[in-house]
Amino acid sequence: MSDRARGVVGLGLALLVSGACVPLDDFMGDVFGRSMRDQRSFDPYENTLLPPEGTVPMAAGNYPAGHFDTNVGQPEGSSDVPPPFTQLDMTNRPEVVDSLTNPVPATAESLARGEQLYERVCIVCHGPDGAGTTAYIYEVHPYLATYPLTAETTVARSDGYLYGMIRVGRALMPAYGHQISHYDRWHIVNYVRQMQGVGPGSGEAGSGEADGGGGESGDVEAAPPEGGVN
Repeated sequence: MSDRARGVVGLGLALLVSGACVPLDDFMGDVFGRSMRDQRSFDPYENTLLPPEGTVPMAAGNYPAGHFDTNVGQPEGSSDVPPPFTQLDMTNRPEVVDSLTNPVPATAESLARGEQLYERVCIVCHGPDGAGTTAYIYEVHPYLATYPLTAETTVARSDGYLYGMIRVGRALMPAYGHQISHYDRWHIVNYVRQMQGVGPGSGEAGSGEADGGGGESGDVEAAPPEGGVN
């Protein structure tokens, strides 16, 4: 067979293969009621999934040695890293998180990092001003309005409690410990404090003293205004 003939045959086979997907896809659609060209899509926040069972979140290790440091495989050992705790601990033993001390000074650099992370991870549910009702998810799903970060109850929470919320989640808020590393959580706390207007990261109103060191034992956030949830 000449080179020209081989070329014609090769081109024909390529056209045949490239066009085979359409009738095959149509056949699959007829049999199963759907095809690759007609897939159900959904907003990721409509179907939030927790990390798979057995995975190792950032909360379990692999922290940089200090804030703004880069982890290049150096061993652990930072005393800043708190031991593991759960959502039940935050509800039944709030002192577990209220006793945590924010190790990251609320410098301009920290606030800039906190703002960057807030806009990357938090703003979709909490909104640019922390009100919840200004968030994208509220526009799409009003029944998922978050509890306002600037509400008096939230302002009175300790820095450690806000850190814990980011790390393990609570109620409808999923855990972000597997996405946001240890020191970055504190950067977000510092930024939220600035947003609350209580002094960036100082914990002036969020030291826990306003509600007896950790707030009421009940789930205050379970009944936010206007049907919001946290």
